[in-house]
Amino acid sequence: MEEEVVEALRFGGGEGRIAAAREVAKFSSKQRQRVTEEGVISPLVLMLCEQDYEAIEAALFALLSLAFGSERNKIRIAKSGAIPEILKILECQIVPLLDLAAAALLILSSCTQNKLEIAASGAIQLLIHLLNLNCDIISMQAKLDFLSTLHNLSTCPQTVRQIARAGCVASLLQLIYGLEKSSDLVEKIMDLLEEIVSSSDIALKEAAETGGTIPVLVEAMEEGSAQCKEHAVGILLVICQKYRDRYRGMILSEGVMPGLLQLSVDGTWRGKEKAKELLLLLRDCSNCGSRSKQSKNVLLEKVMRKIDRGERGGTSLKLVEEMIAKLRT
Repeated sequence: MEEEVVEALRFGGGEGRIAAAREVAKFSSKQRQRVTEEGVISPLVLMLCEQDYEAIEAALFALLSLAFGSERNKIRIAKSGAIPEILKILECQIVPLLDLAAAALLILSSCTQNKLEIAASGAIQLLIHLLNLNCDIISMQAKLDFLSTLHNLSTCPQTVRQIARAGCVASLLQLIYGLEKSSDLVEKIMDLLEEIVSSSDIALKEAAETGGTIPVLVEAMEEGSAQCKEHAVGILLVICQKYRDRYRGMILSEGVMPGLLQLSVDGTWRGKEKAKELLLLLRDCSNCGSRSKQSKNVLLEKVMRKIDRGERGGTSLKLVEEMIAKLRT
């Protein structure tokens, strides 16, 4: 069977190659490795260049199967010229193939040796463009895969600079505005944004200076999923760490304190730590002003002293709830 599949892929035509590609996708891991050594990757990549959607679909399934769990095969597939062909499928927005092409690019981007090639191929700009298209032809799964691919690329120092320079940050922030903050898509976007702004001063500056960034981050911190809140407070923290004098007042004016205090009590472990750090940066009693502000600052100081000492439990929670109620009046 394996010999017949290899023969059909290398020397067969039309229907025979499609049938052989479908067989590859069904093979066991040992069988996949054996046919890889016999040179099936190149003919499968050549099938991506055809005008026959059925052939492209069968080839994508086969390549995904070969790439799964094998770093060596991911590199071989990339070196055989698969990346430009996958990007052409995405660029042409061939609906029956979009999800498969998105999954293929994602699995190839998980390999460190492929990241520079993928970034150099124009993938970053294309993925951002596809994410911002206001249409229904791109599925939610494809969008999540696009974001995961960008996240994979952002872990490489050379490519994160390309992502930052491509205007990725402003595009991602724009995308968030019209989405439910508790959605999986917003959670993925926030994860990617935190990775980028934490790794690139260019991206951090763009995030801080893009109009509407602070309000949308505060909203995500209040209404998002637990992970989304964690990423949102992480982004606010790095902005405040770098540009505290410029943005501290803006962050406070967006009413961040109630959500931030709540997050310090019931967020994820990392979310609590980030919330505590941001609270410490935002705290400033040098100019308490009115009696109402003085009262709020005194209560905030009580809460912060408990947070500083790492205290937990009912008393701490009660103080936080009291503080949140006062801040909302």
